[in-house]
Amino acid sequence: MSATAPVQVDRHAAYNKSRLFLASVLALFTAGVAASLRADVASDLQKIFFDPIDKAHSAEMIGNVLGVPFLGFAFTIAIGSPLLDFIGMGLLLPLSGICFILGTLTILFASSLASGAGVYNVIWAGAVITGIGWGLVETVVNPLTATVYTDDKTGKLNALHAWWPGGLIAGGLLGYGLGQAGVGWQMKLAIILLPAVVVVILCLGLKFPPTERAASGVSMGEMFKELLKPMFLVLFCSMFLTAASELAPGQWVDLALTRTVHMQGILLLVYVSGIMFVARHFAGPIAHKLSPIGLLWISCLLASLGLLALSVANSPVTGILAATLWGCGVCFMWPTMLATASERFPRGGALLMGLMGTAGTLSITFVLPKMGQIFDTKKVELAGSDAAFQALTGDRLNEVLGKASQASFQAVAILPAILLVVFGAIWFYDRSKGGFKATKL
Repeated sequence: MSATAPVQVDRHAAYNKSRLFLASVLALFTAGVAASLRADVASDLQKIFFDPIDKAHSAEMIGNVLGVPFLGFAFTIAIGSPLLDFIGMGLLLPLSGICFILGTLTILFASSLASGAGVYNVIWAGAVITGIGWGLVETVVNPLTATVYTDDKTGKLNALHAWWPGGLIAGGLLGYGLGQAGVGWQMKLAIILLPAVVVVILCLGLKFPPTERAASGVSMGEMFKELLKPMFLVLFCSMFLTAASELAPGQWVDLALTRTVHMQGILLLVYVSGIMFVARHFAGPIAHKLSPIGLLWISCLLASLGLLALSVANSPVTGILAATLWGCGVCFMWPTMLATASERFPRGGALLMGLMGTAGTLSITFVLPKMGQIFDTKKVELAGSDAAFQALTGDRLNEVLGKASQASFQAVAILPAILLVVFGAIWFYDRSKGGFKATKL
């Protein structure tokens, strides 16, 4: 009797992979649109609501509002990831769209819900709710993609996360175009409602699979044991720095750089997002050639140099050149970090991927307000005192604010530089063992 090769059975054949991926893409696109439009209207919120409350510290206040969605994300994904198979992807993904709707409406009607200093608390709460929506998105879409595409995690996760910058591009261009047309900040922010509603509709009746970990029979206890692996702890700590290198400057770019590069900073964010959108579709072949860790090492080098360049850019040309360097650095960081954790520790399932996301967003919660604090401290230092800053107007005010902006970017450049040592050591270790090979369940 002749031997026959074992037949590979696709255990996800009963699921509509293309629609699952489309729902994931649209949910992440919505999160990108929301982040971009928050950055676009930040100066309006600061001027209209926060300057009258405390002008000397209004940059720190808007930094808190821009940063707190990352805190909502962090806690949501930390709590939701280990419970994902119990609660179900089919409930959490449409719930993310509902949170985007509620959070956006809260910010839009903040002045009707409170007055004076209380408006800050309402806007802050609305930002938290949108952060919870974003957290629910990543709680689901990352393990879902890793489950359905087990043989191409780095490539598919990068392709999925191309739609985060895709959302940033759409939101940035719409925000800029509407601003040029004289449309108010409320109409800009209301755009978030449209894709959020479509996410909810697209999830209706859609069948979601169990995670890779659950389908392979790995117990919850075994999943939690993966947390103690030294290499995972290194990756977890590294995620704090890679995410801060990408997302914190991205949220700060319009507010901080518009004066220094003499063009709308949001256009730099759109440009960098375009780089990310295109490049992430080619991450699979690049990672295969270099290894995921090798790709991360090169990313950190370019990101650090790019942030330093942004801190001294003083024209549209130098701004675009610096943004190109930074964008090429950060474009692969987030999805490749997630893929690296999943490929090395698949038994950790949604929990480990969720904790990676938690680390990334918690870092932003600290870094964005710190950038605002550096900005505020520097502007007062350059002016001479609080009172002197309050009295500044015209060109001198723009000069002081421009130099304060540059100081905030320069401070962040050290973060990816630290990881050159960490990823370099892992890359060398992998090569000494014959190269990296993903662990299969």
